[in-house]
Amino acid sequence: MRKLPLIALVLAALATTACGRRAVRAAEKQFLADQIMIFDDDPHESSTTAHVRTNREGAAGGKGAGGGGCGCN
Repeated sequence: MRKLPLIALVLAALATTACGRRAVRAAEKQFLADQIMIFDDDPHESSTTAHVRTNREGAAGGKGAGGGGCGCN
């Protein structure tokens, strides 16, 4: 009698995990590249904000450059 609940539990676990195993096709990925999915809709504003942030953080260095924010490499 104890095997029936165990078998039911195993079948339920297999049924729930089998639903999540689905590969995303390339045709379905096109919606991720939609304009509405872009966080920064104004590239000029985002580059200005990045410039201000890198200048304020002197110890972090420039964007993609080594060294500090003082200009020394």
